Amino acid sequence: MAVRPTVIWPDARLREPTVEVVEIDDSVRALYQDLCDSMYAENGLGMAAVQIGDNRKMFIVEPKLAGFTDKDLPIAFINPVVLESSDDVQDSEEGCLSFPDIYIKVKRPMRTRVRALGIDGKLFEISGEALLARCLLHENDHLTGKLLVDFVGPLKRQMIKKKLQKVKDAIAEDAEA
Repeated sequence: MAVRPTVIWPDARLREPTVEVVEIDDSVRALYQDLCDSMYAENGLGMAAVQIGDNRKMFIVEPKLAGFTDKDLPIAFINPVVLESSDDVQDSEEGCLSFPDIYIKVKRPMRTRVRALGIDGKLFEISGEALLARCLLHENDHLTGKLLVDFVGPLKRQMIKKKLQKVKDAIAEDAEA
């Protein structure tokens, strides 16, 4: 399909409400392929549909991160639900494709369990620990409008906003040239 441009914060689309996928049809399969192409083009571990401007409740995760091989396809999480998360936490730097070159220390549960529909339309559950748990929760946050900047104070948020506005301006200039 296609590599689609990543939506960069403070773009308002990252905060828009997401909608449930009611049927796994050709448009959902095309979105899945665009997510895969876009995530790999950006060297990401996961990507939510809102990050490429689509407000459907869907994200993908790199297969090796989820315990599969690099020959497997990324795992689609359609209409995901976080079933449980552990009380013990991990405190680690987190990046995001919508925040290029920004890393923020975020406390997240060490383990989580998520239920979702796969791209095949079948319901599944996956348990994640450490980096996989972090990725699942991070991508699910995108579907609720929660972003990396929500984990920092107002001063740091303003600094990040200025830096990313320069990135967006540079991208716009390159597109015009």
